[in-house]
Amino acid sequence: MGVKIEINNMPLEVEKGTTILDAAKKVGIKIPTLCYLEGLQNPGSCRVCVVEVEGANTLQPACVTEVNEGMKIKTNNKRVRNARKTILELLLCDHPWECNTCDRNQSCELQKLADEYGIREVRFQSVKEKLPLDKSTPGIIRDPNKCILCRRCVTVCQEVQGVSTLAPRARGFETIIAPGQGDFLDEAVCVQCGQCAAVCPVGAISECDDTEKVWEILEDPEKFVVVQTAPAIRAALGECFDLPPGTLVKGRMVAALKMLGFKQVFDTNFAADLTIMEEGTELLTRLKKKLVDKDEKTKLPMFTSCSPGWINYIENFYPELKNNVSTCKSPQQMFGAVAKTYFADKIGKKKEEMVVVSIMPCTAKKFECNRDEMYDSGAKDVDYVLTTRELGKMIKQAGIDFVNLPDEEMDAPMGISTGAADIFANTGGVMEAALRTAYAIVTGGDLPFDKLHVTPVQGLDGVKEAELTIKETLPDWKFLEGVTLKVAVAHGLGNANKVIESILKGEKEYHFIEIMTCPGGCIGGGGQPRLTTDEVRMARIQAIYKEDEGREFRKSHENPAIKQLYDEFLGQPLGEKSHHLLHTHYFDKKKKKEEV
Repeated sequence: MGVKIEINNMPLEVEKGTTILDAAKKVGIKIPTLCYLEGLQNPGSCRVCVVEVEGANTLQPACVTEVNEGMKIKTNNKRVRNARKTILELLLCDHPWECNTCDRNQSCELQKLADEYGIREVRFQSVKEKLPLDKSTPGIIRDPNKCILCRRCVTVCQEVQGVSTLAPRARGFETIIAPGQGDFLDEAVCVQCGQCAAVCPVGAISECDDTEKVWEILEDPEKFVVVQTAPAIRAALGECFDLPPGTLVKGRMVAALKMLGFKQVFDTNFAADLTIMEEGTELLTRLKKKLVDKDEKTKLPMFTSCSPGWINYIENFYPELKNNVSTCKSPQQMFGAVAKTYFADKIGKKKEEMVVVSIMPCTAKKFECNRDEMYDSGAKDVDYVLTTRELGKMIKQAGIDFVNLPDEEMDAPMGISTGAADIFANTGGVMEAALRTAYAIVTGGDLPFDKLHVTPVQGLDGVKEAELTIKETLPDWKFLEGVTLKVAVAHGLGNANKVIESILKGEKEYHFIEIMTCPGGCIGGGGQPRLTTDEVRMARIQAIYKEDEGREFRKSHENPAIKQLYDEFLGQPLGEKSHHLLHTHYFDKKKKKEEV
């Protein structure tokens, strides 16, 4: 039953339980917010969204106040405007006046509101002491002096990711948002996902900026610098140049990277196809050992391993399941290992001369490339990682007219890929790509789904499930005939926790599980253009599926460059050379933290 209200004298009927903020949106009225996050429990802490409700003694926060029958609301009268200006001044008085040198200059939500409300001076003086920057981790940098205590980072860290690294500490004027386990992130259990940086409205949390290091290496004549670009970048980079979310810009991106000075522009998709060959083979091997050999040491379900935030999570929270995780390195790290061996040999370069730069939607990739075990090529497999935002910044610094660039092609051979690799960007994409190849290997045919899409694992539901009964197999795979393969997909670590707990409690049973750290998968990564809402996520997701459907090859095992790689270098999936270069192991970080 609807509730009848008035907003600025306009009659409106909305569902019971609707907040004033959402009701105002229905009639095209924008109420400013700083702490609000769509679809999540909001703290109502910033008070920028205050409105006047007839009969109430005080102004009410629109983001947490639900409408009542007959409520009369004013969203822009003098009292409301003056209150919002005062609140903004109070926030600004404790905020460093570093706009021109701040990473968020011209994209800062506080700066934008100060301009919209005509604030040209601040009547109050700060009483806070300057705090040290937290540069303790390779992925994330915290500047507590810029924090406005909106608690967005706390909300996403606790509610979405379930990691709970960040929380309010102390009280009153002494309040700061910081790791509960220590003053710095490296002292805490932080998975480096960067979702805190993705939602921060100001410059209090951001990725560690490595653009100057990359500029410097690009100008070194002794180095042969190549770049790989993750599939999620092509559907999001355009947003840095005011193009709509989901605009596919792969060709323009390649052109821009070549103009920046990279010797070769490659595609992480090449390594995503390679990952499917290794991971799919690993899954089939585990199934055979479990179903035929009755090997109790073989662990099922098998979890995907391409998301480094997820790897950090399981090492810290569920290390007893680390042997359930695929031993495959992520596509980023596979690419680096192959680039510095196979490709370096092909072009007559020493691995020490080669520099591999990654463009990733993810801050955890900065952490991943620095892991001690990622040196199997004989050198550091991946040297530098830039986020989508950092690449956008470099293109602007170079004065490149990105929007009007002509399309260019990726370089061969490590720029050749399939549609299956494209969809790695989306939640459910790795699962779908793996099933496309595994099903073809086992049956010789295509998945029994429309356009190869495993639709039950697509979309933004937090946990998705699918079952696939294998009816007819090729002779080598008769043991799978009649088997119903049960799979699950989760995105966001809070949802990963639900899946894990359901398995440990015996409530669910699966063979294969895809976990992506960030909501929506890589298209919603912590290094993507801000602010990533579900509407933005869906636009990027649909663009990636469009890219996949337009490909000549849509299954990883069809990639001619991957076939050549195995013929000339690796031999076979899970072979001795691929085991050395492309696979890794994991650690019990929970025990290590407890010992400390």
